[in-house]
This record gives sequence, C-alpha cells and structure tokens, in this order.
Amino acid sequence: MQDLPEPATEPDGSVVVRVLSYNIRSMRDDVAALARVIRACRPDIVCVQEAPRFFRWRQAAAGLAGSCGLVYVSGGATASGPMILSSLRAHVERTEDVLLPRTPGLHQRGFTTAVLRFGRARLGVLSCHLSIDDQERYEQGRLLLDRLSALDVPYAVAAGDLNDRPDGRTFRLLANALHDGWATKPWGREHTTRLGDPLQRIDAVFVTEGVQVLGCGVPMGLPGVEERDLRAATDHLPVLAALRVPAA
Repeated sequence: MQDLPEPATEPDGSVVVRVLSYNIRSMRDDVAALARVIRACRPDIVCVQEAPRFFRWRQAAAGLAGSCGLVYVSGGATASGPMILSSLRAHVERTEDVLLPRTPGLHQRGFTTAVLRFGRARLGVLSCHLSIDDQERYEQGRLLLDRLSALDVPYAVAAGDLNDRPDGRTFRLLANALHDGWATKPWGREHTTRLGDPLQRIDAVFVTEGVQVLGCGVPMGLPGVEERDLRAATDHLPVLAALRVPAA
C-alpha cells in the first residue's frame, strides 16, 4: 500500500493535514475498536456523522475525543448528528451548527462547520449526513455548497455520509462544484459500506479549488488499522484524506 503523507508544515507555510470522515452510528458498537481506528489514522480533523445526540451526548463526544487524543470542536446534537473533532495542531477560529429544512416524516438533518487555522493556513470544514430521500438530499447538496461559500475562507473541505453514490445527482452536484478526493487521488479502498455489504461509495471528502489532494480512500492496510476493528467499530468504513492547504 502506498504511504499516505504525514501531517506536516512546509517551508512556504502550507500545511499537510489529514481529514477523516466517519459515520460512527451513535457509538452503539465497539467504542474501543472505533477509537483504535481513529488513532491509527492520525487525523488532524475528524468529520463525524451520527454522533451521539441524546442522553449525556456531550460526555460521550468528549470521551471519544479524549480516547483518540483529539478535542471536540463543534456539532453533535446541536447539528442533529454531524460533529467535528480536531488535533491540537488546529486553532479554532469559529464554529456554527445549522439545522436544515425538514421534510415531514423524515429525520432532522444538519451541518456543523468550523474555520480552523494551522499556522498560516486557514481551512473551512463542513461535516454532513445527507437525507435518504432523493429530492431532500439534492436540496441539502445545494445548501451545502451555499454554506461552504458562506464560510468566506479561500480553502475548505466538506466530508460526510452522502447517502448517494457517484452516479447519483447529489453526488454529481457536489463533484461538479468541488474536487472529489477519491476521484482526484485514489488511495486505499474505494467502497465505504460495511465489509460484506454490497459495494458502494456513499461517504466522501470534497475540497475547494487550491487544496491539493495527496491521497484519499478507506485506510485498509494503513498500519494499525485492523480489519477486525473496522468490522466492530460501526456499520460504515472511514474515509481518510491527506490534503495540502496553502498558506492564507
């Protein structure tokens, strides 16, 4: 397996950051296995979906972050599931949680966003979990692009569970406006559904113009990421991307 670049600061002030997107199914599975997978990926940013949302959810979020050597940044119940964690490399400039228009009979959805600074590099971050309904999902895709633009930073990343495949219209909407990490620089495994399930890529990392994708995919084969942990941790596979972000 080709190595994924390590987090670093370049002489020109640009930074290499690792971004992990992971649907953790409200931590209903093996939390120790989940933490082992996250730690092995050595992320600077984790875009979580299906974070705990109910009883003592903040305690659960803080516990997960602490067990992974990370800190809580934003989201959780306040964004109806999406959450952002970060390493201590990141300085948090601002955060915002957004609840999306809801179709009666369907789950409430939301975005959580943050602007993070790594030295001289600033990066907008958005974590999302889009609807299972095609029309609602498409409208959420349009709102995602609007929200990313509203962060008003030169560089940004959006990551999450799209509930859509690359040939779906919402996935295409995002891929036409942003750069799809896997399609740009494939690394690791492509499909993000649970091992043994039908092969689908429904989780993704997208970046804006100017952010260089150095590798993106499911980190199977990465040292420390064990198949048994991936099976035990949750019902999705994580997506890990290494990105080079220019200095602002």
